[in-house]
Amino acid sequence: MNEPITVPQANPGAGYRALQPEIDAAVARALQSGWYVLGQEGRAFEADFASWLGTGAAIGCGNGTDALALALRAFDIGPGATVATVSHTAVATVAAIEMVGATPLLLDIEPRLFTLDPAELDAVLTHPPAGLPPIRAVIVVHLYGQAADLDAILPIARRHGVIVIEDCAQAHGAALHGRRLGTLGDVATFSFYPTKNLGALGDGGAVATNDPVRASRVAALRQYGWRTHYVSDEPGINSRLDELQAAILRVRLGHLDAQNARRRTIAAAYDMALAGTAIAPPSRRDGAEHVFHLYVIRVTERDAVQAQLRAAGVGSGIHYPVPVHLQPAYRQRVALGPAACSVTATAAREVLSLPMFPELEDRQVDQVCAALRRL
Repeated sequence: MNEPITVPQANPGAGYRALQPEIDAAVARALQSGWYVLGQEGRAFEADFASWLGTGAAIGCGNGTDALALALRAFDIGPGATVATVSHTAVATVAAIEMVGATPLLLDIEPRLFTLDPAELDAVLTHPPAGLPPIRAVIVVHLYGQAADLDAILPIARRHGVIVIEDCAQAHGAALHGRRLGTLGDVATFSFYPTKNLGALGDGGAVATNDPVRASRVAALRQYGWRTHYVSDEPGINSRLDELQAAILRVRLGHLDAQNARRRTIAAAYDMALAGTAIAPPSRRDGAEHVFHLYVIRVTERDAVQAQLRAAGVGSGIHYPVPVHLQPAYRQRVALGPAACSVTATAAREVLSLPMFPELEDRQVDQVCAALRRL
């Protein structure tokens, strides 16, 4: 009979409890202010986050999906445009493309690093697939806490005049050659879902950019297209980061670098535990600083390994079990690149996420490591 799970794969409640006095005080401050939407907490968080990230502006919004849609709209990308991205991602990436009326084109990934294959991006930009609108943007997903290959992707995109949107929903604090992700492309988006490295206690998102004109447009679009109160200059949406979540995020941002360091310490322990097994630790990109939103191993006998971990009281997850292009809502409907996402389909059968959150206790890390050594 299996032991109960004593080490969960994720535990957002632990994140709240670790900072409870600070978070409770911030929530009380926001409640007592009497201003609950687009007030001083939101403005302060936007300024703090932009400063921490190293970008000109950050604009809060309702969630990470809306952030992607707002970023696309800021560049007038919608009907009549194709947006290239990956199928090995949270479905939100593709949902946002369709939200603005654009056409998704799903490309394959690098087999070791799980991020967009630059060679296939170059191929579809050089020889665009027949029957699709022009490719006007690429959404580069920095997956699991690690950078995509922007060293290759950015020159390719520039050569073809394509906008680069960094999807940083899993990469708060990750860097490439010393620069934080979210500052390298034309615009970047973030999710503050509770399990993220920087998580709210509800939904939230942000768009980051160094372009003041695009920033102003995103700020208007998130609230009905208003630049003057109650007057819409263009059709917008309602996607505002509320004051309670902004107050919570201000607290958690102050602890993010230390928590990312803890994630790296946990990852190093897992690396050592796997050293004597047939399972390789996650690959790291040269020049990149990984923040381990997830610690993902790749195993051909995934069900058996997951069962062994469960028997040892260790939880695990699968990110993601079904690629977007194989899900019922998108299967045989979305366009694929020339590789037909073959690497993606194989990876989806083999990826397994181990417990990873900064509040893991040393004894829990030791328990995971002991289970890994027995694989």
